[in-house]
Amino acid sequence: MARLVFDIETSALGLEHFDEAQQEYLFREASRQPDETSQALKRAEIQQQFSLWPFTAQVVCIAMLNVDSGKGQVLFQADDFESDEDGPKSAVEFVPCVDESELLTAFWDVARHYDEIVTFNGRGFDVPFLYLRSAILNVPISRRNWLGYRYATEPHCDLAEQFSFYNVSGREGAARKFNLDFYCKSFGIESPKSHGITGMDVNDLLAAGEYRAIAEYCLRDVVATVELYKLWRDRLMGIK
Repeated sequence: MARLVFDIETSALGLEHFDEAQQEYLFREASRQPDETSQALKRAEIQQQFSLWPFTAQVVCIAMLNVDSGKGQVLFQADDFESDEDGPKSAVEFVPCVDESELLTAFWDVARHYDEIVTFNGRGFDVPFLYLRSAILNVPISRRNWLGYRYATEPHCDLAEQFSFYNVSGREGAARKFNLDFYCKSFGIESPKSHGITGMDVNDLLAAGEYRAIAEYCLRDVVATVELYKLWRDRLMGIK
């Protein structure tokens, strides 16, 4: 059965999206610091984390690949984008979207055609983020079972769970969890960060209008995840 591998990129919402009470709540820990310098540092630290939370960030890109066919799409937000329809055809289609609602709607339309998915840390981040952002924007969710029974690889195979054997060792043991970049380098897979862009750059790239750079980085994440999945499937799947 065909499996869909996907990854998302998110970007923090500006403070103007939150009223006074929400901002007080978000930065409460900063206000408890003993002096103005410590408060400013803590405030900046908290604001850096905005991209991690679906109530303080938005989805700006989703890259998807079919494990078997290698075909896929990259959906990404873009204010202005020149289509490359006249260029050479590729197995992966880059699709600019006018806003987050259009992007999420297009994603769930693709997702309805797949019964199984593969992610890296999708159970802890990508899937709950997509569910909550879709709920906030009232975008219909076509697949609601991706956070079901944790100790199963169907319908959701989360490679971060598989390579840590469901966190059997905790933070310090032999099966501690590493990031995708570390696993890729360990197994001889090209790291998605090899082109000099990381997830930390997404906010700045979005502000600079570098939409395609975000899309291409997100796709590299998915390509690496596909290769890591195949390695897990061939060498580790079924280990008890």
